[in-house]
Amino acid sequence: MQSLHTPSTLSVMFDDDHAVANAGLGLAGLLSEKLGLEERCDETISVVPFPGRRAATLVHSLVVGGTCIDDADVRRSGSTSSVLAHRVMAPSTLGTLLRGFTFGHVRQLDRVSEMLKTRAWALGAGPGDRDMTIDLDSTILEVHGKQKEGSGLEHCPSGDFNANSA
Repeated sequence: MQSLHTPSTLSVMFDDDHAVANAGLGLAGLLSEKLGLEERCDETISVVPFPGRRAATLVHSLVVGGTCIDDADVRRSGSTSSVLAHRVMAPSTLGTLLRGFTFGHVRQLDRVSEMLKTRAWALGAGPGDRDMTIDLDSTILEVHGKQKEGSGLEHCPSGDFNANSA
């Protein structure tokens, strides 16, 4: 059967206002809101304007697999912004933010990260009084064997770090 469409004349459009690109972002958006990501960034990062909104856009782009600034633009399609507690910023705005960063700004981001972790652990996300293992450098190796059907790669820890939350 012959196709009625040719690739050179086919146009694909995304214009459904009710669709959400990367709907799983709703959970990350809720977590960011509960931890106060945008507010902590606004209080800590000395870049104007909207450091919290810009940082939240970058974080949420990374959460759903964004690998470059332009990938953040997908968060602006459909109703994606309705699952986030902040206005999603344009890639050009994010580029302006990142180009202006100094080592001091990186240290400010580190401080925000520490505040968010402290808040998350206070809300019950940490290990409590139990030990926690953090795998600092997991190596992916090819695996072979009759009992490994369907598995081609395996994570093999090369350096474990035990940390206690106390």
